[in-house]
Parts: sequence; C-alpha cells; structure tokens
Amino acid sequence: MKEYRLVVPQEARGERIDSFLARQIEDLSRSQIKRLIEEGHLLLQGEPLSKPKYRLRGGEEIRLTVPPPQEISLEPEEVPFEVVYEDEDLLVINKPPGLVIHPAAGHYHGTLVHGLLARVDDLSGVGGELRPGIVHRLDKDTSGLLLVAKNDRTHLALSQQFQDRKVEKTYLALVHGVPSSNWGRVDRPIGRHPVHRKKMSVHAPRGREAVTEWRLRERFKKSRAALLEVHPLTGRTHQIRVHLSSIGHPIVGDELYGGCRPTGPKASRQMLHAWRLSFVHPRSGETLSFEAPLPDDFQTLLEELRAREQTP
Repeated sequence: MKEYRLVVPQEARGERIDSFLARQIEDLSRSQIKRLIEEGHLLLQGEPLSKPKYRLRGGEEIRLTVPPPQEISLEPEEVPFEVVYEDEDLLVINKPPGLVIHPAAGHYHGTLVHGLLARVDDLSGVGGELRPGIVHRLDKDTSGLLLVAKNDRTHLALSQQFQDRKVEKTYLALVHGVPSSNWGRVDRPIGRHPVHRKKMSVHAPRGREAVTEWRLRERFKKSRAALLEVHPLTGRTHQIRVHLSSIGHPIVGDELYGGCRPTGPKASRQMLHAWRLSFVHPRSGETLSFEAPLPDDFQTLLEELRAREQTP
C-alpha cells in the first residue's frame, strides 16, 4: 500500500482536488485519482472525502492511500463491440469509445481482451499474457477499427506489417481552429514529456521518429473548427493527438493536449476515430480494406456544426 500526504498551498485555492492531485502526483492519472477518491481512499483534514470536484480552500492536509494492486483476472466477460470481419486467423473490430483495450491498473475487468476471450476459443499465448491477440492499440476514448490476431503466425505477420509501415490507417479528427492550407505534414520526433510524465511531447530530449500527414475535409468557420483526414505514417503513443496539438489544432475534447477550450466545440472525449484500415492478409496475400462509420456522439457534433454554418 502506498500513501501520499500533501498540504495544499494557498495558490491552489479554488482548484478541484482531483486536478490538484493529478499535478502533484506524477505516477497517477487524473482518472485514477478520481476513482480512488470515489472509492473512499482520501482523507481531507482527517475526514473521508468522496467528491473529486471538491474545491480547495488552501491549507488543507490531504492523505491519499493507494491500495495494493488487484490480481488481474482474464476470465471471459461479455463486452459489447462490433465485429466488422472475422475468419480463422483474425478479426477486425469497430471499437466503441470508452472501451479499454487490455487490463491495467484501474481497469481490471470489462476490457476488450475480456470480451475477446468470451468470443474466441483459444487466444492464450497469442501476443502476450495480458494482451492476447492484440496487434496494435487505440486509446480508451478513440473509436474505430482495430486488428486482432487469433494465432501466433498471424500475430507475427501483422506486427511485421505495422513495423514495415505497410498497414494503411486513416483517422478522422475534429480539431480546434481552421487550417490555412488544405493539407500538411508533421515530421517531429515524439517522446515522453520532460515534465508531465503522463504526456508525450515533440519537445522530448530523446524523441523517436514520428510522421503524420493530414488533409482538410470540412471547415466550420463559425465554430472555429475543422474536420481532418489524418494518416499516421509511424505509430508512436498519442501521435496524432500530440502532432495536431503541436501545430495549433488540438483535437476537440482532448483534455490532455489542449482540446478543451473555453470557446469552440465541446465534447466529453477526444473526437478521434480510426476510420479506415488496409492490410495484407497473412494467409491469402489479399489486400483487405475496411471502413467504420463515425460513432453517434461524433456524428451528432458534426451535424450541429454543419447546421450552424447554414444559419445566417
């Protein structure tokens, strides 16, 4: 069990307690802190507090306890997701927003992996103990197409295609601001942020090569936003989110990378969708291509922006 003890400085007066703790504790995310507070692991001035939105007054003493990690269970569970394609070697899944890919701290049940184990007979050993079948990943709040391998041969072959940049991925992203050009390319290495360890950054001292190309699909001048078609040529963590933010166009709803602005469109998650996916089937050698429609929240927001553009 781990414990954090802090005294709130006066300059933090009025700040939410979960936000304050997320800035102070590098090895816990804001969502993890929120969950710990809601589960009763925080004492404020010696009294239990279960409200993450509590506004600090300054001078309080905080005691946050992190219980020992739970043993991760990989028992099959019924988890909702759409299967776009399936054969004896692989699946193509349309992942809904909010679904975590594999078990980790704070997400011990209800992940995509638990759902896959309920659907596919034998994934044991394919791709690792806690990530059976997973070839690549999408962030929790990113929706769209995801590849899953059913056997080691397919997993190795698909992983090699990703490494060789032969898998074509196209995303749709709703961003703040309207680009001045119709297309662009961001070629900036990405690594762990030098200060905020939960973030990735183009200013990291030891960044790895990262290249993202984008094309303008729609302008929403009245809302100061745009819909982009995005092609990541490499596969770094948070790559699209980091690169678009670095050119002044953070993804709408992306709290981590500046996408929650006081003006412009609002969303409860980042508006990023893995729209198209193309790869060579390891067994048949055939090129397969798939497309996933936008989820309801993304589509509804776009329709609202389009309607606003039509108003006088």
